[in-house]
Amino acid sequence: MQTFSSMQRSIAYKNPLTPFLYVVAFFIYTALSGMYIFLPPFFAVLYIFFSRALSQQNTLYFLLTIFCLILFEAQNGYVLFATLIYFSIMYKFIMPKISKNFNCTSCIKIAIVLLVYIGFFLFHSLISNIFLFPEPNLSYHVIYYILIEFFIVSLL
Repeated sequence: MQTFSSMQRSIAYKNPLTPFLYVVAFFIYTALSGMYIFLPPFFAVLYIFFSRALSQQNTLYFLLTIFCLILFEAQNGYVLFATLIYFSIMYKFIMPKISKNFNCTSCIKIAIVLLVYIGFFLFHSLISNIFLFPEPNLSYHVIYYILIEFFIVSLL
């Protein structure tokens, strides 16, 4: 017979619920950013979380980040898994060269934000031309988003 003490969680096994709360908050924020254009989409912040989940080899955080990326793609009408593919390419090939060539962390963070926004626009344009999808358009709001997210990424 199984006792109640064997069904309790171990004190050493601490897996907080805060990542799930962050996903719920991101879900609500994504809905609000769709209505209010002055709210940045936190695209560079998602890349930071993506790269941290990969570098720490944390499967739960990686899956939650993928879920947030899918929400981001659905909100903005991007091709499914395009952000995941671009972030993987950026993490594996682009960022090691940038972090090797730059010593200042501010330079690396501004490069991350610029590459996330401008690089993904170019990547999505390439995908659109290959698969004959409608071309993405780049608005002047992106400059505002880049500035806001640079300040947010510099705090992380």
